Amino acid sequence: MSDFFKSSSSSNMTAKKEAVMNGVRSEIALASAQELINKTNEKCFAKCVTKPGTSLSSSEETCLSRCLERYLETFNMISKTYSARLSREREQRQLNQI
Repeated sequence: MSDFFKSSSSSNMTAKKEAVMNGVRSEIALASAQELINKTNEKCFAKCVTKPGTSLSSSEETCLSRCLERYLETFNMISKTYSARLSREREQRQLNQI
């Protein structure tokens, strides 16, 4: 009977650890996204707004919009490529373990 409680306790602990790890992963992803947005805003602002004032000119608005769009498209492309690479590597490791 003690084996039952050990295995139940161990699987419960594993589930808790997994939940904590998922929370940490979510926090890291959120922090990374915020950092990306902040850096992108800084770079695009420095590139597009040459004379800061009380409002943006139409050319500055267009430049900012295009700049942010390019950064996000690039980020998405890199993310998809990186995710695909990780998946391939994970599959390869699983095949090698068999």
